[in-house]
Amino acid sequence: MFQTLFVDPLFNVLIFLYDFASFQDFGIAIILLTTLIRIVFLPFFYKGAKNQIIIQRLQPEINKIQHDHQHDREKQAQALMELYRRHKVNPFSSFLMLFIQLPVLIAIYQVFLRGFSPELFDHLYAFVPRPEQLNSSLLGLIDLQEKSILMVSFAAVAQYLQGHLALPASQKSKEPSSAEKIARQMVYLGPVFTIAILSSLPSAVGLYWLVTSVFSIGQQLYINKTLNLNQEKEEHGISKTKT
Repeated sequence: MFQTLFVDPLFNVLIFLYDFASFQDFGIAIILLTTLIRIVFLPFFYKGAKNQIIIQRLQPEINKIQHDHQHDREKQAQALMELYRRHKVNPFSSFLMLFIQLPVLIAIYQVFLRGFSPELFDHLYAFVPRPEQLNSSLLGLIDLQEKSILMVSFAAVAQYLQGHLALPASQKSKEPSSAEKIARQMVYLGPVFTIAILSSLPSAVGLYWLVTSVFSIGQQLYINKTLNLNQEKEEHGISKTKT
């Protein structure tokens, strides 16, 4: 069932892109497939990332609510839900985003990890031509069926940049909360996990990881810019009201 619903469609799209849109370069086909997946899931990724940033910026208010109602869990939950409602944010959106994309992630990894044996091409649909010979390189530079420390390094750097951009602006006058400390630690632990995971896998997986992170960096820059502009408008509106 999983093979039919997820693995086979992704494999067919990959080969279709390889045949018709990538100049028969496997690396370019992976980049196109990854971009296509991110575009399809863009509403979920965008909503989840935006909610995460807003919740990070609301952390001082969240801490205050937790402190004021530390002996009354029901009032604490009600106050937190009212805070989230007022700022139109769903604290569970990140879990929803993970739940939605998890089957696709597992499927895409299965496609890359299995290699491209002749038996695998039996899963091609009738309208997808079978390549006579698969060029498994990226621009003739990296064999994507082999391990590549260079690809792992690029993916780790992109992972770090993505995590760094997702951090809230630090306030020197305030001690960071435990949640902020954990978030800042994850900025450094994320690349370490990336290196540990990708070092033993074909570089095709690393390329997918890299392109996903680059896409997330662009998305995060846009979200940060949008939220900062909205915050400046709100502050400007408040100052005009006071005057």
